[in-house]
Amino acid sequence: MADFDLGEGVRKVLLAGIGALATGYEKSSALVDDLVKKGELTVEQGKSLNTELKRKVGEALVNDANKDEADKAESAEEPSEPAESADKD
Repeated sequence: MADFDLGEGVRKVLLAGIGALATGYEKSSALVDDLVKKGELTVEQGKSLNTELKRKVGEALVNDANKDEADKAESAEEPSEPAESADKD
């Protein structure tokens, strides 16, 4: 038992713990960076999708407004049906 130095064992355990923390930090940092890149990509895709949806809604509103105006103009141009006379029998 004289060959076992308690101080050296504690030192090795401490250094192994520090090494494990450093490795874990590097791995988690790489993982976080990857997730941030994916998140930024998702945000960019969301922005482009939002812009596309706004454009489509705007087009639909314009088309509906044009259709309503055309319907009003068409109904104004149609002659009203002649009134039936009361002399029919």
